[in-house]
Amino acid sequence: MRLATFTHAGKTRVGIVTGDQIIDTRQLTGIPGSMIDFLSYDLVNSAIIRNLPDTSIQRLPLSKVKLEAPILRPPKFFGIGLNYLDHIEETNQKRPSTPTVFNKQSTCVIGPDAYIHKPRISDELDYEGELGIVIGRRCRHVPEERATEVIAGYLVVDDVSVRDWQNRSRTWTLGKSFDTHGPIGPWIVTADEVGDPHTLDIRTWVNGELRQSSNTRQLLFNCYYLISYLSTVFTLEPGDIISTGTSSGVGMKMTPPGYMKAGDVVCIEIEKIGRLCNTVIEEPENTAFIE
Repeated sequence: MRLATFTHAGKTRVGIVTGDQIIDTRQLTGIPGSMIDFLSYDLVNSAIIRNLPDTSIQRLPLSKVKLEAPILRPPKFFGIGLNYLDHIEETNQKRPSTPTVFNKQSTCVIGPDAYIHKPRISDELDYEGELGIVIGRRCRHVPEERATEVIAGYLVVDDVSVRDWQNRSRTWTLGKSFDTHGPIGPWIVTADEVGDPHTLDIRTWVNGELRQSSNTRQLLFNCYYLISYLSTVFTLEPGDIISTGTSSGVGMKMTPPGYMKAGDVVCIEIEKIGRLCNTVIEEPENTAFIE
């Protein structure tokens, strides 16, 4: 099942994508309006929701709605650094003995087709195509062998990075959290449809040029281990996102560096999940003042 957040006729709500159509779940009495509430009530596994695609309930063409970030403001948004074996090799780094974890501030989140801002203070704007895990149950101290029980699904993440600002902070948070630098989407694909998340092809294109081509089997720390590791420290909540790391082929390692510039279109595609595309523009002048 593909779960999306969409806007139609000035209203934003949760929908189920079937083919080239979307079902507005608020046609059903008692269905909450936000994705986090939807996940919190465990409606992903509800028989009513599961049977919706087979009913005659009203559908809208996807072409007539605007897809938003599936989770508009994730409670927590984690990134994992140096977690693909091919990326570790291209950066000449040693394999980490534990996951390298950083925060992406939730204000960086945008959805499909939204604009990525090239910061006015940096020319080192980079892409990172990644598999994102969406947490579906409040949990703590999750054994690795039970991690599948707390996963609602998966989505595509572009861990946009401002490399010079990333290097200014040992936590990497500054260079990973600029506004608009957390594209996610185009929807959440539920865990049952994805199956094993460690066998998925993942590719990134910039202006149609293939930059990254890998497979999630290259993960050093797998999805289930990451959930167990993080939940040892703090409670994970419905709507939290764990972005699992990027593969080789990032712009900073090209000769010359292939940093993104205004006008570039970056597209990331993950097998069984979908394709996420965003266009880069210069940071607008109106971002300089408090609203």
